[in-house]
Amino acid sequence: MSAPWSEISSTGPALATAAGIGVLFGAALERAGLGSARKLVGQFYGTDLTVFKVMFSAIIVAMLGVFWLGRLGILDLQRVDVPETWLVPQLVGGTVFGAGMATAGLCPGTSCVAAASGRGDGLAVLAGIFGGVLATGLAFAPLRGFYEATARGPVTLPAWLGVPYGAVVLAVVAVALVGFRVAERIEGRIEERIEGQIEGQIEGRS
Repeated sequence: MSAPWSEISSTGPALATAAGIGVLFGAALERAGLGSARKLVGQFYGTDLTVFKVMFSAIIVAMLGVFWLGRLGILDLQRVDVPETWLVPQLVGGTVFGAGMATAGLCPGTSCVAAASGRGDGLAVLAGIFGGVLATGLAFAPLRGFYEATARGPVTLPAWLGVPYGAVVLAVVAVALVGFRVAERIEGRIEERIEGQIEGQIEGRS
């Protein structure tokens, strides 16, 4: 019977596979320049949309892989764990996460890449992450009520929208293609503006 890799293999190979995928993902992030806080902050200023393009590409590749593996009978989608949804706590957590990323210029994944590359800001962000996890764990008892509020159970887009899985996949791919095109145009205009400013400065000095 088809199933997730972790269910059809022993713990050792499953952990080794996960570790290998993590290393490759980290290498891909570093290769794309996402270990640099300056590059990530450019996403918020609209001057560098590399984060959008790299992460959306990863989402599309993973989504298409899961979809076609399921259609081919290699992966049993019914046995793939879908995280549960707690609406208000996750909205608050997303807000805190976004504020932290905008402030530090790094997210948990890219901070690991930055730290592994020897960058001090990556090490500082990792220290903050582990400190926050520790503090939350110690204070979890009074936070449990909020943590478990507005439970919605596992929620997926096909089930929520009431449309076939394939239709959602097609829609997300279409949105991604349009988004990539828009991102390229925005970056192209920014490059033209920067080149114009540089040329103006050169002409002014001459």
